[in-house]
Amino acid sequence: MAEHDHPVAGGRRTQYTGVRSGLMKGSSQEGSRPLVDRYSAPIISLAAAMWATDAFFRPNLVNPKTWDLSPSEVVLGESLLISLCFLPVAGRVARELRHASWRTWAALAAIALGPQAVATVLFTQSLTYAFKPSLSHAASTGIQSEVYLLYLLQPVFGATMAWLFLRERRRPSFWPLAALALGGAALIVFSFNAAAPRYQLLAAAYVLGAVVLWAAGTVLGRYALAGISFTTTSAMRFVFALPVLIALMLNDQGVAGFTHYSLGELPSFLGIAFVPGFVAMVLYYRALRSTPASVSSFAELGYPAALFLIYSLPAPVGFGSPLHPLEVAGAVTLVAAVTGLNVMKGRDVVTVAAVDISA
Repeated sequence: MAEHDHPVAGGRRTQYTGVRSGLMKGSSQEGSRPLVDRYSAPIISLAAAMWATDAFFRPNLVNPKTWDLSPSEVVLGESLLISLCFLPVAGRVARELRHASWRTWAALAAIALGPQAVATVLFTQSLTYAFKPSLSHAASTGIQSEVYLLYLLQPVFGATMAWLFLRERRRPSFWPLAALALGGAALIVFSFNAAAPRYQLLAAAYVLGAVVLWAAGTVLGRYALAGISFTTTSAMRFVFALPVLIALMLNDQGVAGFTHYSLGELPSFLGIAFVPGFVAMVLYYRALRSTPASVSSFAELGYPAALFLIYSLPAPVGFGSPLHPLEVAGAVTLVAAVTGLNVMKGRDVVTVAAVDISA
């Protein structure tokens, strides 16, 4: 195993300051650390921005006008392709897993079950409401925008879970800004959209469930990386999710679900598997190894930021999706809140408690 792929050491308290480095200020060895460790937070933002390319591929698979795949079938297909990308390192991953503690196994299993399997199915299901044949183009693009806007809530959930479960501490000023973000999200979700109010609320409910699970995934990933490499963490996120996804698909479609795939869908599946899947996730877990979960939660705002750009650009580069007045107000409120939280994290010292994952 290469030196840069070693799991981080646990068992001590570490102070992280600043947004850019994610490393301990004043460390005499900071200059000799790899760039990915010194600039782990912006690298997480880069990986999160790569997740936004999902917007170019996933809609092609959930649009009933083009393909006829259920959300569980879509997520199973992409997770299988991403798992195959890890075959060259399968031996090293297996050796590392043989020496992993039960806590590491539990964390990896939880990441696969919640953030990868269930959350991605929920997110994909939320997008299916945007492609109902009865919806107008404005209603469809509006629901797509709301689905991605609600991702801005992930830092709120992620920082809260990091505080509860990893004992990462933040200043009390975090909570008013978190409440402001929740208020902005409420405006987006409950704004009146005469074209599709019911579909709008259903899509929002699904994506909020996905966001909570993805926030938990950040915390679980930081925990697992205390005892295992980023390569194994990345691989097992997808490999361990396969049995769960097969069960979900069989429950949803039966054995016939395996026959619904076609070669015409392959370009979209390959696009999801390689860019927002394999490359982005490996980069993300490598940087997360050097970053507190609460800092990572805000760095992951690179995802909705990139999506804002994609959705605001005119076709065919983007989607040209306009927002209704209340949704614009909610979006502005939400962006202001999470921007304030992002600035605040650069001025705070995040204290990370010792993680004992050896048992």
